[in-house]
Amino acid sequence: MTTVAGFAGLVLAGGRSTRMGGDDKALLRLGGRRMIDRVAARLAPQVCRLAISANGDPARFGLPGVAVLPDTLPGWLGPLAGVLAGLEWAGDLPGVTGLVTVATDTPFLPVDLVDRLAAARSNPERPVVAASGGRIHPVDALWPVAAAADLRRFLEAGETYKAMRFIDDIGYSAVTFDRVDLPGGSVDPFFNVNTREDLATAVRLLGETAP
Repeated sequence: MTTVAGFAGLVLAGGRSTRMGGDDKALLRLGGRRMIDRVAARLAPQVCRLAISANGDPARFGLPGVAVLPDTLPGWLGPLAGVLAGLEWAGDLPGVTGLVTVATDTPFLPVDLVDRLAAARSNPERPVVAASGGRIHPVDALWPVAAAADLRRFLEAGETYKAMRFIDDIGYSAVTFDRVDLPGGSVDPFFNVNTREDLATAVRLLGETAP
């Protein structure tokens, strides 16, 4: 794993967590650590700067030196609104040309995510997205900072806010990641902790004790 110069990172933590009863998934404990801490620890060494996409009180995350970015468009438009805020933030960082986004509920994301996405970046004007298990993960992706203007227009048009529609519109490439082995078994590296049952599964996979 290496830090890729020129790429910033963003943890998307702005969802409403409805399937988790409204609890903030980023702050839930998975074993002995908060979800946000696990994800940030995996992504931060791979990028030059790290931020969190979230609305509400930024102090709840308690991560020194990590910017917390609220949506720049109103109306709870979904994860792409967080991507937009991240792209606009990254565009002001010297030397940064790309933004890697990951979901806050993917605690097993690859430690070589940025290296592999960057290696597949044949067209610097198009995103490179992660794939696994036959599925595309459009919010686990490397985005060109220059895509901010197109994304803002897409969201302001209001026709749809779906990430797959946006990347289909602008074009993308994909990198497939294999399952990873953990003490409790193998798992898709982009396994989402959406429910309490998923949280229990993640604890079992880690071989750790629930809090």
